[in-house]
Amino acid sequence: MPEPSDYQGVAVPAGRERAGRAGSVWRASSRICRGIAAGLRARSRLFLAVAAGVFALEILLPPAVLSAARRPVDYFTFNPWLPELPRFLFASDIIWERKLDFLPNLALFWFSADSPFGGTDWGFAVTVSDLLRFLLMSLLFAGYFALLAHCWDRMGAALRNPGLGRQGGALGVLTSVLGFSSGGCTVVGCGAPVIPVVGLAFVGLTSGTLTVLAELSRAVTAFVFIAVALGVVYLGWLVGTSVIAEN
Repeated sequence: MPEPSDYQGVAVPAGRERAGRAGSVWRASSRICRGIAAGLRARSRLFLAVAAGVFALEILLPPAVLSAARRPVDYFTFNPWLPELPRFLFASDIIWERKLDFLPNLALFWFSADSPFGGTDWGFAVTVSDLLRFLLMSLLFAGYFALLAHCWDRMGAALRNPGLGRQGGALGVLTSVLGFSSGGCTVVGCGAPVIPVVGLAFVGLTSGTLTVLAELSRAVTAFVFIAVALGVVYLGWLVGTSVIAEN
């Protein structure tokens, strides 16, 4: 009978190695998904409350900042063209490429303030792409804080890492200052593709400054998305490990 040492140096078949790696990825993904599902079920009320709060903040913070720094908002409306949207989408004489190019930039509703000198002092519109971004950000933050609360309650003092809470707070500050941004031409006279609303509160910014703010806003928004998503994955792994251990 061959000894274990006889197999030293024998290469593992490539197919078996790939299958082993795929199995490890599947088990890790399954553990993370189970953890996220368990945490959100246990903290469903907190999840919904945080999601609603962040979503409302995403929409209401820009006009609030502009109202405080420039002129109070005095007008709000939904896009009066919206009832025509279904007919536009199902029109056979319009190619789908044009429809897909048009839809993300479609303004759904907007806030504005009139200038005492005539015209509009500022306006803030929410497009389809803005709304989807707001929704995704709301769900990510809600999932993060729901899983964090679940970890604190279920896993004991040993896993109560205050750094997780501080990191979540820091991400919230970054998001509120630079992540809440407007899409292309959604702010009257913006002069840049995407700029943070805080920057819009100051009058007389040069085009170069607006461009710098646009690039900074893109980078910070991407960082916030990635960091919060990684936090959700990590917390889902912790909760999933606890669920497997209990079973």
